[in-house]
Amino acid sequence: MTPNTDTKLSSLWEGCLRNDRKQQEQLYKMLAPKMLAVCMRYAKDKDEAQDILQEGFIKMFKNMKNYRGEGSLEGWIRRIMVHSAISRYRKAKTMVLVDDFAEQNIPVSNSYNANGLEAQELMQMVQELPKTYRSVFNMYAIEGYSHQEIGSSLGMSELLSRTTLHRARAILKDKLNSLATRERHCLAG
Repeated sequence: MTPNTDTKLSSLWEGCLRNDRKQQEQLYKMLAPKMLAVCMRYAKDKDEAQDILQEGFIKMFKNMKNYRGEGSLEGWIRRIMVHSAISRYRKAKTMVLVDDFAEQNIPVSNSYNANGLEAQELMQMVQELPKTYRSVFNMYAIEGYSHQEIGSSLGMSELLSRTTLHRARAILKDKLNSLATRERHCLAG
């Protein structure tokens, strides 16, 4: 964030603390796109991500007084979004690890080129992971949580978190290799 953006965010936050609905709406509009991107990493599709986003903002507005000004406000809100995704995961918890995960065929979009994957394609691959794998992968690789923190948050052992991450990476690696093989076959014609 730029200093100007920080100033605007601080000003909006002060209005939110005074229960100014217009300020709350502006804060939402300012941060929703970034927070939706966070939620998308944990959701199976955009609808679920939007649900997580709404739940997260509701929690944030209910707990505004808990922000002590330590660290960035945006970081605090981001953590709320991650925890909202984890809460949703726990509610729908089907802690069955799928050893024989049936690999889905990923359509190769026209935007794929020799320079690599588009972010959207990689996001699609992550979203296709089974829910447990997707949550552990995102928490470790994207959010920077330790395996102990992941295990505690998701109700699993640290060892199971490590194993799940390993399996998620293996699935993603297989998908990438499959995509590269298909691309080579298409180019070979």
